[in-house]
Amino acid sequence: MIAIARFQVPIAQSAEFRAQIERALEVFSEREGFISGDFGQNLDENELWTLVTHWKNVGSYRRSLSSTQVKMEVVPLLATAIDEPGAYERSIFDA
Repeated sequence: MIAIARFQVPIAQSAEFRAQIERALEVFSEREGFISGDFGQNLDENELWTLVTHWKNVGSYRRSLSSTQVKMEVVPLLATAIDEPGAYERSIFDA
């Protein structure tokens, strides 16, 4: 499954936000079921950012959110995300 969170971050806070999102990925990477993750800044609207994580299944993702470390270091960041659904079932396309 894929978890996507989008954020609107003032340009002046970009460096601090980048450090927070990198730390979030480090913490997530220690959780069982985590496959990979990345983040990016929108090329057209520099205040928009995204965090994308890939998980073995939705249960792994949800269990990670109940971890004390995730609650302390990642959930406060996720609470600042744009309010929209963010869990997606993954489909693979092979050309």
